[in-house]
Amino acid sequence: MSKLKLISVLAFLFMLNVASMCSSDDDNSSSADPTPVINTASSGTWRITFYEDDGVNETYHFTGYNFTFGASNVLTATNGTNTYTGAWSVTNSDSNDDSPSSNDLDFNIMFSSPTVFADELTDDWDIISYTDTKIQLVDVSGGNGGTDYLTFEKN
Repeated sequence: MSKLKLISVLAFLFMLNVASMCSSDDDNSSSADPTPVINTASSGTWRITFYEDDGVNETYHFTGYNFTFGASNVLTATNGTNTYTGAWSVTNSDSNDDSPSSNDLDFNIMFSSPTVFADELTDDWDIISYTDTKIQLVDVSGGNGGTDYLTFEKN
């Protein structure tokens, strides 16, 4: 009889533990609202004032380019001679990702050309901070563990 009580108590505790893990507050969605960041980015034109790739400052790749985070997720980069079109978005990211910030929003950038834009800017960047005039982003590489930093400042 004692074993039966123990098994019943253990089964009850197990079910209680499973129920708490499945509670409604664990739905893999972030409470962070991307709207303020979207509104900030989509107002005006921006320039890259800092880009660091694994400890090496490579901002010069983007000197002279103005970036417009436009409607329908269209991202445009132009230097007056060349214009490149990509995509952008700000999304809630899974709370289990590598985001160092508590807001857990991703600033997603995608270019297919030129190669330097596609290779260096295309990523789901974590937002370090943002103001009306500056957006600071970070990406920790999954492959080699390197860290990249990207800063946009409003023109």
